[in-house]
Amino acid sequence: MAANCKKPQLRAAASRRLLSIVSVTVLGVLLLIFLLRTNSDFVEPPSNKVDNTFNPISDVPHFTAKSNLPKQNELSIKLEERNQLPPRNVDLFPNLAKDHIVIVLYVHNRPQYLKVVVESLSSVVGIKETLLIVSHDGYFEEMNKIVDGIKFCQVKQIYAPYSPHLFSDGFPGVSSNDCKDKDNATEKHCTGTPDQYGNHRSSKIVSLKHHWWWMMNTVWDGLEETRGHTGHILFIEEDHFILPNAYRNLQILTELKPKKCPDCYAANLAPSDVNSRGEGGSILIAERMGNVGYTFNRTVWRKIHRKARKFCFFDDYNWDITMWATGQGDSGACIDNGVVGIRVEDSDKVANIKSEWNVRVFKHQQGYKAGFRGWGGWGDDRDRRLCLAFARMYHLTNTASSGRVETS
Repeated sequence: MAANCKKPQLRAAASRRLLSIVSVTVLGVLLLIFLLRTNSDFVEPPSNKVDNTFNPISDVPHFTAKSNLPKQNELSIKLEERNQLPPRNVDLFPNLAKDHIVIVLYVHNRPQYLKVVVESLSSVVGIKETLLIVSHDGYFEEMNKIVDGIKFCQVKQIYAPYSPHLFSDGFPGVSSNDCKDKDNATEKHCTGTPDQYGNHRSSKIVSLKHHWWWMMNTVWDGLEETRGHTGHILFIEEDHFILPNAYRNLQILTELKPKKCPDCYAANLAPSDVNSRGEGGSILIAERMGNVGYTFNRTVWRKIHRKARKFCFFDDYNWDITMWATGQGDSGACIDNGVVGIRVEDSDKVANIKSEWNVRVFKHQQGYKAGFRGWGGWGDDRDRRLCLAFARMYHLTNTASSGRVETS
């Protein structure tokens, strides 16, 4: 149902793994259902208890006392204002389906990939029934124009107003006094807290985790269009290719999930072997959560949100490794110079998940074990505090006297 079309690339910074991301994850017949952990509390309603684990961060000099967020520049303010605009194409598609699954596409600045995923979405059966939200990490005119050209569904663009890419002369971007590489802050009289490997922050690298976390908090708790959404939300990236039957199959899976696998947290648009075209049989797979085309509901989001402090203080710039410690192997790219190397077959055009299929649970999978400390890149105290501020920004209460910010 989805292909993850990532160009082989070298991740920067000595403290991090060198990783060529997998490229051909077309799902031909089935999706996989995955487990975050096997317990019986999945069906638990979202908690309304106040989470008091957050500490005040008013002592961090880069943050304003009002909201604990960095002081905004003109571009940041303008983009935040644009986030309040209503979706486009409402005149063409005035009604969303009652059981629609919102689609969130998060992007940075790879227009050649964005064109491909937008084109693939235009052929998805059911796309007219739902809302597409495009979340930008930074502002890039070519990316903006591509999204402006979407006419096949309701679409809303949002921009991360605290993206490091928007700040050229201070945090969360780069400031002249920032420590670099393995600088000793005391000796250099510079600003920064190194990660566990002794390396200081790279603003371009930390933007990955900042954008994902800001986006999650904004989509689930901030946007007027989605903060009351009770169904599932699908998250995809700019280098994915979505097959025509993806949306209909996903609807079937989310309906089957509580019946077939009540301990499962989500559904995923990728096979367990991301290099394959499917699972190779009429079966549903329950396994570790993947990072390609994943969808979950508000109950799961509340569980994630309650772990905000652990998420924000785990020393790894990757949101997915921080969340699920999931890795991928090497492969070639399925998009090269803007040409798509994916064959859409007839079986990819119609829903083909069957309710009578059994579920196979994969336990004891290979991956990062308990005690894994992360690949680093996320040691700066300012990044961790900004991350916590994102978790609080839609849950502010009048606690000025105590300095405490509460979350739901």
